[in-house]
Amino acid sequence: MTSIASLANAIQSGDRQALARAITLVESRRDDDRVRAEALLRSLLPNTGNALRLGITGAPGIGKSTLIEVLGMRLCARGHKVAVLAVDPSSTITGGSILGDKTRMQDLARHPSAFIRPSPGGATLGGVAASTREAMLLCEAAGFDIVLVETIGTGQSETAVAGMVDFFLLLLSPAAGDELQGIKRGVMELCDGILVHKADGDLAAAADRAAQQVLLALHVLHAGSTQKPPVVVGSSATGKGIDELWHAIAQQVATARANGSLQQRREQQQQQWLDATLRQYLLDAFFADPRVQAALPALRAAVAAGRELPPAAARSLLALREQR
Repeated sequence: MTSIASLANAIQSGDRQALARAITLVESRRDDDRVRAEALLRSLLPNTGNALRLGITGAPGIGKSTLIEVLGMRLCARGHKVAVLAVDPSSTITGGSILGDKTRMQDLARHPSAFIRPSPGGATLGGVAASTREAMLLCEAAGFDIVLVETIGTGQSETAVAGMVDFFLLLLSPAAGDELQGIKRGVMELCDGILVHKADGDLAAAADRAAQQVLLALHVLHAGSTQKPPVVVGSSATGKGIDELWHAIAQQVATARANGSLQQRREQQQQQWLDATLRQYLLDAFFADPRVQAALPALRAAVAAGRELPPAAARSLLALREQR
């Protein structure tokens, strides 16, 4: 078994296989792997935090992977090192990734300055894997200065990605004007920028109209704010708007870094991570309690049969944990 120190040194030297093994380690649910993963992350922590963290979300089929490949290739050509954490839907049979984003970003996957890691979303809400935050830190320690997080889709639960990135990008289609009613308000309120994508061919004019409607919607959602999210019209197929999009992202992050708001945002995200982890650990400990495991089947049956109310059953279970 590779020692933590050796694995950490390999990651910092740019060893991609070591980075992949480390991400597999932090994704593990085994208790012994969790201990080793925490030790690894703690040793690498001083070498993290220097990358630009970009989250990308949008409805399935909107072209997130296509955008990431085009944008990633341009960034690599400019001398950046780009890591992509692509969260895929999970198989209910094996628990593994279904889509496999490496197969949809073939050029970027072969680039020596890029690293792509598909991870199954599992049962985790938010369109992100349970270990996405840890994987981001590992990529930063490996020297990647831009980390892109692609989520499964868009919806209320997808807003969790906003809690771990510096810039949260929402992709909309040229029919965005019709889609606005179906988009969760939380996503629109949390996003830092919007790209009206696939704005090419016959859809170019529709994309421009959609962008105007999105601007109006943002004006209402961000009434009173001095800075509203930028809206860019673009196409990964033609390259239209891609440079403009990156300029808007880089400029906004640079401004936030300079005025201290980026540091405040990251500090808040770290606190949220602690709170979320604490809730999960408490939940795991609760259901692992033998007294809870023994009482739960009968209470579930009683609730299902209508003989007991769920709140009363929950209080009964909590009371068991309080007994010494």
